[in-house]
Amino acid sequence: MTNDPHNHLQAGDALLVIDVQNDFCPGGALAIEDGDTVIPELNRWLEAAAALDIPVYASRDWHPAGHASFAERGGPWPPHCLQDSPGARFHADLALPTGTIKVTKGVRFDQDQYSAFDQTGLADELRHRGVTRIWLGGLALDVCVAATALDGRKEGFDVHLIPYASLPISPQGGTEARAKMKEAGVEIAEHG
Repeated sequence: MTNDPHNHLQAGDALLVIDVQNDFCPGGALAIEDGDTVIPELNRWLEAAAALDIPVYASRDWHPAGHASFAERGGPWPPHCLQDSPGARFHADLALPTGTIKVTKGVRFDQDQYSAFDQTGLADELRHRGVTRIWLGGLALDVCVAATALDGRKEGFDVHLIPYASLPISPQGGTEARAKMKEAGVEIAEHG
């Protein structure tokens, strides 16, 4: 397989899995259509990262009740990923290796945090570990994945979107997000 993660991952890399939580998968409060279909591809990369001792980070929305991003407060989204709720849990099929570092975001009462870099200290953590290149995938391509990829570029990292490991909320949103990411220098392999 040409997209074998073992052929791509190397020292100085990190793997970021973005928001593969129950509420973003089928049956969840803010489900992305077929969102759980990204899990097998992400699991291939997680397995390779564990075998090659590449650090793994998994971001998660972790909203307080009545969060500013919720429609009831004038935000764009229905309530989702409430702290300690089943919907906020990582999907059961996601095979996060032992030692995965969880990056918690969306906890502020006054604003949303789409990017795993937004006020989380992630950039400093990656630099501390000598990371220069990031591979990422998850949900949703046109919101949190794109925001994380763009912020990763702003922080000076070489950022690669893993093919077939992200899905958008909408096809148009996905097209726009890919264009913005490419323009910012994110490496995006073309889909088959």
